[in-house]
Amino acid sequence: MSDRLDTRAGFVRRIGLFQATAINMSQMCGIGPFVTIPLMVAAFGGPQAVIGFAAGAVLALADGLIWAELGASLPGAGGSYVYLRQAFQYRTGKLMPFLFVWTAMLFIPLAMSTGVIGFVQYLGYLWPEMSQGQGDAVGLVVTAAIIALLWRRVENIARLTVVLWTVMIAAVALVIAAAFTHFSPERAFTYPAHAVELTSHQFWLGFAAGLTIGVYDYLGYNTTAYMGAEIRQPGRTLPRAIVYSILGIMTIYLLLQIGTLGVVDWRDMLDPGNVASTSVASAVLEKTWGRGAAVAVTVLILVTAVASVFTGLLGGSRVPYDAAREGVFFRAYGTLHPRHRFPVLGLLTMGVVMAVGFLIGRHTDLATIIQLLTTVMVIVQALAQVAAVTVLRRRQPGLRRPYRMWCYPLPSLVALVGWLVIYGYADESSPGRHPIEWSLVWAAAGAVAFLLWARHEKEWPFGPKRISEEYLHGADPDAEGAGGGVPGRG
Repeated sequence: MSDRLDTRAGFVRRIGLFQATAINMSQMCGIGPFVTIPLMVAAFGGPQAVIGFAAGAVLALADGLIWAELGASLPGAGGSYVYLRQAFQYRTGKLMPFLFVWTAMLFIPLAMSTGVIGFVQYLGYLWPEMSQGQGDAVGLVVTAAIIALLWRRVENIARLTVVLWTVMIAAVALVIAAAFTHFSPERAFTYPAHAVELTSHQFWLGFAAGLTIGVYDYLGYNTTAYMGAEIRQPGRTLPRAIVYSILGIMTIYLLLQIGTLGVVDWRDMLDPGNVASTSVASAVLEKTWGRGAAVAVTVLILVTAVASVFTGLLGGSRVPYDAAREGVFFRAYGTLHPRHRFPVLGLLTMGVVMAVGFLIGRHTDLATIIQLLTTVMVIVQALAQVAAVTVLRRRQPGLRRPYRMWCYPLPSLVALVGWLVIYGYADESSPGRHPIEWSLVWAAAGAVAFLLWARHEKEWPFGPKRISEEYLHGADPDAEGAGGGVPGRG
């Protein structure tokens, strides 16, 4: 199949289904489950924490079907930026895409910073004498190294991602295998009294906190949607990559969670002085196959952490590019590297924010960073995209839709309820941190910035609305490549 240039965006469509799925899965898995299993146990107060991962999978799949329809229909660089611009331009001009880019420049690198935090946590298993300052320095060096690795052509990155994905699968498979060779059903499935009490406010508070952690662990199923202009046959590839990656990671997470709880006493995960609270996978290996195996798998987990941050920053750095090309963000972000064809300023800016987020997380706690980034993401991106699917079906009924959401509108309703639960319980789940208030402040600041920008650029509400329907009337990107068709309609 020949590579095709997306002349509108300046990218080349070179990434196929296997590479796209590997990119998503590398970002989804990464260090996430290895550092959040203890957080999930703390949220639920026992091994019933597996409920959180199951609930996160349901929300991820429902939301993933939203991404699948939007990504297949609007396969441009920038993901949500493109979807929100197309859906809401008729009433609010460029407000929604501007607000998305405003928030994405914060929550995407903050999500990547949690991977670096996890890297340092697991490095502590190999280097127990590491001081706080040394850990900070290591994290900053890792951040700089990842940016350097991304400073190259995307097809070279795609090949490297497959290698990192293989390492990730090996790390997870070894932990799962070790856990089930020494598995205790009694330890895994003996729940505390009143563990699942549906009439208890405490249960639902724990459920909301667990759902937040669970969906954080699944984040990344949308990574290649941000790279829509670089995907071969996007109408066929993007939906499959999203669904395959969610189902694959769901299976892995449930096996990993249950297996870990069958080896390590959940109370040990709540003890700050116990290795299980910071490096639970290493604790599993040490208890089952010995210290040597634990050290070897910890090294693989460190590589996995780098892979997750690597692929997340790869996709995230594309977000401001399309916005700038369309005149909705600073123009400097619309420039590609002249030789390697990647967005330079987007990569560098998110790298800096990631480094700052890493330092903040190191000097507060990981759960706080997860709650803050998730809350900011929900208010502008997640809820808006739920609405965008319906708005586009009504506003652009003739839009080419190689994939249509299964059982519409049920997945949209499930996603809506899930995101509202996460947002509504955010302050109670993170007492004293005020994530709801901070998300509203950030969104309000973005609205003010938009008004200042719009006045300068003479855009709505200080000028006419500029309606762009290029995907409605443009060429079919799936027809440009040789061979292949599109998936059957749902």
